[in-house]
Amino acid sequence: MSKTLSLLFAFLSVALMLATAFSLSHNGWLALLFAVLTLVAMGGGFILKARLRKKSSAS
Repeated sequence: MSKTLSLLFAFLSVALMLATAFSLSHNGWLALLFAVLTLVAMGGGFILKARLRKKSSAS
């Protein structure tokens, strides 16, 4: 995975974690939504990293 793509996923995850923290004081359901989106973004980054690693080792 390129450094730029890794940095993008890192910033996206941090932004979603901050949104989760800020929304905790306003709306619990919104906080839950942001928490799920955070996990999806992190998981997506790991999945993409594994696929790119597998693709580069196969060729």
